[in-house]
This record gives sequence, structure tokens and C-alpha cells, in this order.
Amino acid sequence: MINELELAFDDEPVERWRHRRGRKRGQKKRGGAGKSVIAFLVVIVLLGGLGAGVWYGYDRVQGFFTTPDYQGVGQGEVTIQVKQGDTATAIANALVTADVVKSAKAFTEAARDNSRSQNIQPGTYKLHLQMSGAEALNMLLDLKNKVVNGVLIREGISAKATFKELEKATKIPVKEFEAAAKDPIELGIPDWWFKRADGKKVTPSIEGFLFPDTYEIDPKWTAKDIVRTMVDRFLTVTGELKFDEKAQALNLAPYDVLIVASLAQAEAGIQEDLGKVARVAYNRLYGDFPCNCLEMDVTVNYWRELRGLPIKASKDMTVSELDDPKNPYNRKLRGLPPTPINNPGKHALEGAMAPPEGNWLFFVAIDKSGRSAFTNDNDQHERNKETARKNGVL
Repeated sequence: MINELELAFDDEPVERWRHRRGRKRGQKKRGGAGKSVIAFLVVIVLLGGLGAGVWYGYDRVQGFFTTPDYQGVGQGEVTIQVKQGDTATAIANALVTADVVKSAKAFTEAARDNSRSQNIQPGTYKLHLQMSGAEALNMLLDLKNKVVNGVLIREGISAKATFKELEKATKIPVKEFEAAAKDPIELGIPDWWFKRADGKKVTPSIEGFLFPDTYEIDPKWTAKDIVRTMVDRFLTVTGELKFDEKAQALNLAPYDVLIVASLAQAEAGIQEDLGKVARVAYNRLYGDFPCNCLEMDVTVNYWRELRGLPIKASKDMTVSELDDPKNPYNRKLRGLPPTPINNPGKHALEGAMAPPEGNWLFFVAIDKSGRSAFTNDNDQHERNKETARKNGVL
């Protein structure tokens, strides 16, 4: 448009000069007034077109350089989930999808200009529809808008016990959690997790993969959403720990080490002993222990729990209960039990994948703090047990 106008105005003086040169002397100028009026009208039309083009272009440029944003604090209510590790852009996209903000840029610019934006915590928040980016950010930074429904899943409890805890907190029946956990691979657990170094067939189970932590449960979540969240947390933690690489360094499969981590979680009374208990398990299974069996009563109790029977202290178990040949978790069976016996926490995972060096074969809790004494000598182990009895532990 601009180039065409420039050509039109540049050519017009040339044409007029040619007409003047072409008239004979004394010849009257004809139609001058009419041509002037026409020229004037042409100029008006061209300038009008130019004005429209300029305003149209300004409007387009203004839309390009300004950020689409709602005004004010919005209206109504909507819940938004901020996940662990979400970036400002990820949060912004979720806000746009829910029509909280008009554009992702409206939120990311507000976050960029506010250093406190880094303090946004994972969780579920109540926000308004059609808010400005700055107001949405303010609501995410105000913990009064956070939907608090925290559920603590303790380290070392079984999947069965975990589902009971979740039922209490969410009112979702245990059966729904069991159904949601029926296919661990469908939940995202890679199939290589269900392989053992001894080649024994593994029936995929959720046991061991429900990472113990405090979870904020969105009221809209289903049982499957909750189970998948816990599995995702397990996979994240073990990935950060490079759990599979550490297992290979032990010449074991990750599943083997996960089982040992669950044993350590069940047996150790204090955090400092987790790695030592794991070392005892490895020494019994792969060292010079006569049966290469675990001889840990916690496996027997796990089998009792699965069948709905009460947990018993070792001293209260009968010989038939301790060494039931029909029990797949029999403490006398050679090698590892079929599955983990609980869901171990991060410290137990670390202890099993990098246990301290030691030739221990026996251990016993010797005081009420849960501290254990470790030895490779049976006579010393008997003396340690006597100490435990004096301290009221055995």
C-alpha cells in the first residue's frame, strides 16, 4: 500500500510537466478546474485508504506485543493441581486449560516479575475462573487456597495395610484400591522390575512399589489415580538413586534388592541399622550360611497378614507356624521370598543398594531404642540375646 502511494505521487509531477511542454503558446488551458477537483478527490481517497491501513496495522501490532490477560480476581471456583517438579510454563498451561488465565504468557510474565513464584508448592489449589495472571499467582502463593488432604503412608507397611489407611482418609473402599493395583505394569512399572537374578518366575505384585510418603489427595481422584501417584513417586525416587545400576553392581536384579530393602525395613529398629540388616540378608543368602535361607520371622508374619491372621512376636510362634512347609514365605526356604514384604522407604532402599561391608550373620535388638547388635559368631549372638532379655526387649 505504501509503495503504491509513493509511486503514484512520484509519477504525477512528471505527467504534468509533459502536458505543459506539449501545449502551444497562446492555447487556453482546458478543464483545469475539473482536473483539480478530480485530483483532490483522488488524494482524499488515497489518504483515507492509507489511514485505514495504518490503523489496521497498528491494531495487529498492538495485539502482537500485548499479552492477552483477564482483568481482576475472576469469579466462580475451580481446583488446579500443581505437580512435583512443575515449571511456571507447565502451571500456566494447566491454568489456561481450566480457563483461570487467558494466556500462558499472562501467568509466566507475572511469575517472572515476582521472585516469590519459586515458592509455589505442589498440591491442589482453589482458584477463580478468568483471573489476571498476577492474581492467579497471588492465590497460588497463599496457602489458604491450598486444599489440604494430606495422607501419611508410613514406611514398612504392606500394600494391604496401605489400602486400609487410604480407605480411612478418602472413604474409597479397599476393594477399589486392590482392583486399581491389580496390574502393576499397566500402572507404569516397567516389566524389567519383575525379573530375579535367580531366574525364578515373578508374578507381578504391587507390593514394594507404593512409596511411603505424605500425599495430598485431590478430592476428585479415583483409587487408580492415587495408586498411580504412589507408583510414580517410587519410580522417581529409585530413578534418582540409580537403583538399577547399584543393583547390577551387586550382581543382583533390582527386584532382588527391593525385596532385601523390605526385609531391612521390617527388621531394623533404627535408621542406622538398615544397611547392616541388608548386609546380613546378603551374607545369609549368598555367603557361607548353611541353608542360604533368611531365617527372618518377618516373612512368616507377612504371610499371616496376607491371610488375615494377627501378627505374632517370634517368641509366641509355634514351630509349625515358623516352619510351615505350605508357606511360600517360609523363613527356611532357600533364597529370597517371592515378593517384597512391605513398602520400604528411601533409607531402606539406600541401605539395600549400598550396604556397609561386614561379615555379620546374626543380629538382635538389644535395647528399647531399637538398636541391634551384629556378629558373625553364634556364641556372641547368644550373649547379645541375653543382653536383650535383661533390657526387656526379648
